[in-house]
Amino acid sequence: MIDKVTGGVSGVQSFTRLENQTREEVKQIQAQERHHEETTTKEPVTKEKMEDVVHGMNEFMSTSNTHLKFEFHDKLKEYYVTIVDDRTQEIVKEIPAKKMLDMHAAMTEFVGLLVDKKV
Repeated sequence: MIDKVTGGVSGVQSFTRLENQTREEVKQIQAQERHHEETTTKEPVTKEKMEDVVHGMNEFMSTSNTHLKFEFHDKLKEYYVTIVDDRTQEIVKEIPAKKMLDMHAAMTEFVGLLVDKKV
């Protein structure tokens, strides 16, 4: 890399050339990412795919004596993850926290009451 910076020409010119080359590389990478996003179609996640991913994550986490458990929040109709200790069956962590989801559901319900009710 030092050879590229000093490379036989004055340091400033060579640095500018390297900087321009880096900018072009960044632009190429960004163009590739945009192309990938455009060509990738978002498929709905099936239950089988979800079970495969959970099984793989549980195998990965087996060394730490924990496993993942996906739970469904009824009011928000969204899933959240709990990390459970295998020995004690105690919940180690919730992602996102269930209390936060409950609070979000209560807030949306309250806002709905304000907006939906006639004054």
